[in-house]
Amino acid sequence: MKKIVLTLFICISLLAESQTEFNGSEIGVELHGGASNLGGTFSLGLKYAAIINENFAVGPSFRLQRLWNNNLGVSTSANLWGGGIWAHARYKNALFGGVEFELIKSPYNPIGWVPAERKWAPTLFIGGGFSKEYNEKIRINLGIFYDVINAENSPFRSSYNIKIKDSQTGQVQKILPIIYRINFFFPIRIKQKEDK
Repeated sequence: MKKIVLTLFICISLLAESQTEFNGSEIGVELHGGASNLGGTFSLGLKYAAIINENFAVGPSFRLQRLWNNNLGVSTSANLWGGGIWAHARYKNALFGGVEFELIKSPYNPIGWVPAERKWAPTLFIGGGFSKEYNEKIRINLGIFYDVINAENSPFRSSYNIKIKDSQTGQVQKILPIIYRINFFFPIRIKQKEDK
């Protein structure tokens, strides 16, 4: 897994170096949360976007996440963190499609709170949705993503809420690893020196 992450970082850095001039950059903020009487989760994701052209943005990401559980009177909690890389293709200031990979330090399986076999949880979200820029001050992405990896100790598993139930008994047979995401991107303005 470390080799895959290293390879992806190298490819993105080569892509960034091959461009002599970016069309700007952005800082992205993503908030994620959910809670019930049994526990909950809240996370803050930060993204840097190098705008390659009007249709393509790519960059690194960093995430901090807080999980808590109060199941059967036993209270537990954990602070998680991690990073990754992402790429979005934007179409006509209306739609976007993207790939987002994150590696999050997650020593517990959030369902049942048992220690996980692996300390790091890989996630690979593929999806898309609506993307709109407002007055060149903010871009809002509203999308649906599917986690291809769906690691057992992924901290996002408690947020998956699309369930497939047995038509006979009504029991949940499968929970699809689909998540909704809202991202806010703010352009980074760099003052240019005027030629004299």
